[in-house]
Amino acid sequence: MASAIKNTTKFLKDVSTEMKRVSWPKRKELTRYTIVVVATVLFIAVFFAIVDSGISALIRGILN
Repeated sequence: MASAIKNTTKFLKDVSTEMKRVSWPKRKELTRYTIVVVATVLFIAVFFAIVDSGISALIRGILN
């Protein structure tokens, strides 16, 4: 049990050390990345909506 506590404590100290080394993005970069992600998600959502409606129309045409 003491070994588990010691390992957990060491792990958390290592995490803290690594978090200090991280190069965090600046506000402008973060905003740009967020816009890119949102635009990509919207593009893919619209693309799949169009593909889905096309496949649905094709299947309806075949079944009718």
